[in-house]
This record gives sequence, structure tokens and C-alpha cells, in this order.
Amino acid sequence: MKVATATKRTTLDALVEARPAGTIAVANGVFDLFHVGHLRYLEAAALEADVLVVAINSDRSTRAYKGPSRPIVPEGERAEIVAGLACVDHVIVFDEPDVVTVLSRLRPDVHAKGTDYTAETVPERHVVEGYGGRVAICGDPKDHSTTEMIARLDT
Repeated sequence: MKVATATKRTTLDALVEARPAGTIAVANGVFDLFHVGHLRYLEAAALEADVLVVAINSDRSTRAYKGPSRPIVPEGERAEIVAGLACVDHVIVFDEPDVVTVLSRLRPDVHAKGTDYTAETVPERHVVEGYGGRVAICGDPKDHSTTEMIARLDT
């Protein structure tokens, strides 16, 4: 069944209140200048549960994390692009410096992180394991990077 992109965008409060049925995976990131590595990460994360929630860093949290020149693409557009993917069920934008609040409130069954992490180096691992969830490392090797794309454009 096809779902309109706009209906996939929601808030953390709405997701917590009307928790989706089935197992839930949360993937998170900036998703600035969307590339194939992002797609492969999200498709692999979707295989970890019945429902994939993608938490996207707000513009403010992205600037704090990546520096004043980022993001290139505004949060609303990044959220719309990610929501347009068939593998994604819900998209939220979060303003905190990390995804701990999202994980603590939603308590997903799986926290999916990219291959630039190991299960032991996921910063939120203790939060997830603390409520009985698990961490999954998803996607292809970290051969793609928005930062590298930007650097190539500047040369």
C-alpha cells in the first residue's frame, strides 16, 4: 500500500502516544546531501523490525555537531526526502545533541547504527540495553560521506 510522504512525518510525542504495532527500529542521522550509503543504512535498518522510525537531527543540532556551515539542506527538506523512501515508516526531527531522549521515550526494540560504529562503540548502547532493547549495526561499509562530497565540490 502506498503512503503519502507527508503522513510519515510526525513528532516524538505522537509516536509515543500512539505507539506503532509490531517491533520498532530507530535509525538516526543528519542525512544531509542524501547518498547511497544513507539508503543502504536505512534499508538494512528496516529489516531489523516491523516499523522503521528515522530520527533526523534538526538544523540547530546539526550545526552544533557538524559546524556552522551545515546542514546544506534544511531539516524540513531532509525529513521529506527520507520520508519518501519506501523502507521508512515514520520520520521525526529531534533538536537534542544526541538521540538519547528519542530512545528513552519511544523505547524501540532496535537501535540501528551505521557501520562507522561497532556494537560496543554505539554511544547510546547503555540506554538501549537498559530497557531491554538491542543495537544493530546496519548498512554497507562506510565508503560514502556527505563531508567528503562537500570537499569534492570545493575542489
